[in-house]
Amino acid sequence: MKLTAHIPNLLTLLNLLSGVIGIIWVVEGEVLYGAYFVLISAGFDFFDGFAARLLKVQSLLGKELDSLSDVVSFGVLPGVIIFSLVEKQSPYPWLPYLGLIVPLLSAYRLAKFNLDTRQGDKFIGLPTPANALFLSSIPHLTQTFSEANFLQEPLLLLGTAWICSLLLISELPLIALKFKSFSFSETKYIYFILASAVALVVWLQLAGIPLVILIYILVSLVQRALDPK
Repeated sequence: MKLTAHIPNLLTLLNLLSGVIGIIWVVEGEVLYGAYFVLISAGFDFFDGFAARLLKVQSLLGKELDSLSDVVSFGVLPGVIIFSLVEKQSPYPWLPYLGLIVPLLSAYRLAKFNLDTRQGDKFIGLPTPANALFLSSIPHLTQTFSEANFLQEPLLLLGTAWICSLLLISELPLIALKFKSFSFSETKYIYFILASAVALVVWLQLAGIPLVILIYILVSLVQRALDPK
């Protein structure tokens, strides 16, 4: 087997490694760092698929390895972040465990995704990287805007985690950020999402990510209403 055939799998393993390191940092009390490692994992997750397509070395092994890595980076890591945030404020020792719905439904979504032939030019349900980025960056949003501190109230945080987790396995159609062409008329929704993402992240850094995910969902709903195909 050519050496180049291993490049995508190496990137996938780096995604997994980043997720594991992120979990360690969160367990050590550095919850804010969790979002950075989710973001790093998302980068590796993007480039492993890109490299596989570019090098024409897509494989069933790579597909399974990708899902296993994503369970850790986009399921367990954000779940540990929610657990840690709730544990700091909850008077009930059992309450933080409700946040573990995140890794459970993330794993279910990833298994379902591998079998769902409909998810080509669109996603059915919220993608796990988007969910992980949203949940992990909530502390950055509340740190930037004091008005958003209410988002870290234990019950509200758990409610958000449950809603987002249910969106993972929902039948909600969302835009897949894949360019079939660069025609503005065909990809205007993608351009708007990407432009909004760049503007918000440049302006607010990681605090802008929850807003980006909300815009992604809203634009997908608008696209679905105006152009139902």
